[in-house]
Amino acid sequence: MPFFFKGNQKAKKNQESLKTDDSSPENDHVTGNIRQSLSENLNIIKEKTGNSSDIVVRQLKTGLGGQVETAIVYVAGIADEKAIHEFLIESILNSKELKKKEDSRDILDSIAADAVALGGVHQKERLASVFDSLMAGDTVILADGAQFAVVASTKGGEKRSIKEPENQQAFRGSREGFIESLDTNLSLVRRIVKNPNLWVEKMTMGSVTKTDVALMYINGICNEKTVKEVKKRLAGIEIDSILESGYIEQLIEDVPFTTFPTIYHTERPDMVAGNLLEGRIAIFVDGTPFVLLVPAVFIQFFQSVEDYYSRFDIATFIRFLRVLIFFISLIAPAVYVGATTFHQEMIPTELLIVIAAQREIVPFPAVVEALMMEVSFEILREAGIRLPKAIGSAVSIVGAIVIGQAAVQAGIVSPAMVIIVAITAISSFATPAFAMAISARIVRFFFIIAAATTGFYGIILGLIIMFVHLNSMRSFGVPYMTPFAPFIPKNWGDTIFRSPWWTHEKRPELLGNDNKLRQGHDQKPQPPEPGDMKTDQQKGDGNEPQH
Repeated sequence: MPFFFKGNQKAKKNQESLKTDDSSPENDHVTGNIRQSLSENLNIIKEKTGNSSDIVVRQLKTGLGGQVETAIVYVAGIADEKAIHEFLIESILNSKELKKKEDSRDILDSIAADAVALGGVHQKERLASVFDSLMAGDTVILADGAQFAVVASTKGGEKRSIKEPENQQAFRGSREGFIESLDTNLSLVRRIVKNPNLWVEKMTMGSVTKTDVALMYINGICNEKTVKEVKKRLAGIEIDSILESGYIEQLIEDVPFTTFPTIYHTERPDMVAGNLLEGRIAIFVDGTPFVLLVPAVFIQFFQSVEDYYSRFDIATFIRFLRVLIFFISLIAPAVYVGATTFHQEMIPTELLIVIAAQREIVPFPAVVEALMMEVSFEILREAGIRLPKAIGSAVSIVGAIVIGQAAVQAGIVSPAMVIIVAITAISSFATPAFAMAISARIVRFFFIIAAATTGFYGIILGLIIMFVHLNSMRSFGVPYMTPFAPFIPKNWGDTIFRSPWWTHEKRPELLGNDNKLRQGHDQKPQPPEPGDMKTDQQKGDGNEPQH
């Protein structure tokens, strides 16, 4: 098996090359310290970047008599070119102090201290740091004769405007949604939570992509142990690329082998702010509008942001409806299969006669009907997502109608099965969290098979197994079924039911830190008695005319 060992050796070499530090002797000719010669530094940059056309090099002459050669280097498209020209190049060319200096080191020091009208100016001595800053959108200033560079923060470029998120729309509340810019997303949350205890810690992940990742939490509310655990898991990630927050989600979750999500993701800044105030931690990833929230619990995936903006009775009704719809989307086809196959006595006689008449010409058993229709609807749903928006919805709707009608007329499936599968498909769209909805779509097939095997006994056994599995799961140390298991009566006011806001005096247990107080005591509205409220006409203002 020599080829097998060769393959292992190649894999090990690739891993070693991935972990190789840029400052190793082999790469010292392109990643060592900055050279004194400006031309040599520029050649190193061009060599390292492969003479890429988007690497812009602007050479200037400054100092006394224009004797000192300087160069401004940036990457077009990810740097703010307008700021570079207006606040950087013009500042250097028009600076009177620079025209009096002869030494290149003094010139760079003066540029960093006075000449550059930009924030975030600092010095770099290592070429590796220069490349990291350059690829992040910063501008590098080099001078002939100086063994360090000045790096100015000029991150910019084109980015998508802030709009309402398409996947998490709300009839009441903010219309702002996250975009692909990390700094913009952080600012959207800071505009809501104007508190110095809102802490942000940035890090870089991915040995190749160098993706910026930010951790956000409220100090004093968030549990310190949870913060340390999140940092530990993020620090343990060794990967070459982070292209979306889903990469991190799959690398830090507690239970990898489950269809149910243990990390919540959202596009709404107000939802992130609300979860931060409950003691959760937000993980932002540059290049994606989806922000991760940990820890996550099961009931959280059935809650929507407008539940907190509406009256408690309306929110309670809607939440209860969502949970009921979730179970409909989970077991409705299985119940139909089990009832028509094993438990016909549980169906009313009139309905049973109708179903039997419809199934008389159908050549397949109920389980085959259900699986065929479910697979067909999944294909249509996926096709509707992948097709252009202008025709995607039309194709999915028309396709469902045509296929359903044709299947019934051909005698392949019964009309009752088409109705059941259609109700199930519609119910799956009512779950606010897509991750939980798609989990129900997957688990649904197992319930159909269980119902076809042992009827309702299989469905009940499947539900027991599912709830045992859910109770065994954790999300960053927090039981997944909190506050049902463990049973915490104080937190039941924000589960399937949503109690009035004036009853939420404390934050959820197992999430918050020592600061559990959310609002003042006895915030229940206490309007005056009807007899105490009188209009001015009833009271009399003392200015009645005298008779």
